[in-house]
Amino acid sequence: MTRTIRLNRIGNVLSELEYPVEPSTVASECADVTVRLADGEVNLGATVSGSAAAEFASAEELRTELMSLLPRRAVGEPFQSDGDA
Repeated sequence: MTRTIRLNRIGNVLSELEYPVEPSTVASECADVTVRLADGEVNLGATVSGSAAAEFASAEELRTELMSLLPRRAVGEPFQSDGDA
């Protein structure tokens, strides 16, 4: 069964994994997860499989790596939030 989640809910999925975890394990366990982005969607497993990391020690470390692997427009238009200078 395929699951579709919003990017801001990714922590729920990542917390289900046992850490430390290798990218290949995340790729296989999350192959059924589609993440809706501000501009399209990506498969979570396929995205993480592109990581060069050997393993992730925590859900936060995996989340940080995932955010670096997403397209620039994944969270919306650049310079449109209050946090962008």
